[in-house]
Amino acid sequence: MGAFSEKAIERIIQESVPGKQVTIAHVIASPMADIYERLGLDEKGAIGILTLSPYETAIIAADIATKTADVEIGFLDRFTGSLIICGDVQSVITAMEAVNGTLKNMLGFTTAPITRT
Repeated sequence: MGAFSEKAIERIIQESVPGKQVTIAHVIASPMADIYERLGLDEKGAIGILTLSPYETAIIAADIATKTADVEIGFLDRFTGSLIICGDVQSVITAMEAVNGTLKNMLGFTTAPITRT
């Protein structure tokens, strides 16, 4: 065999597989006007921010949110899992609670607590 002995070469392949989860669920109760302007949104009272994986879950979350409360979709990106909803504070909170609850109870997601500033 010479100077080199034959060793088994171990190869590891790593993949990124998103879990079923809500990673951010945050309500900005009274955003500054500048935030609305930079996001290109009409001032509606509060902003709800959700980040979800798999990314297409943002579509499901938007459907749940708009059917549950008087909120509008400010931004939805099915390629990054980002969803922004707008409305009065209680409507945004209600919508986000419904999204968390439905994703957890119906689809087995791990959810994030809804935080608020």
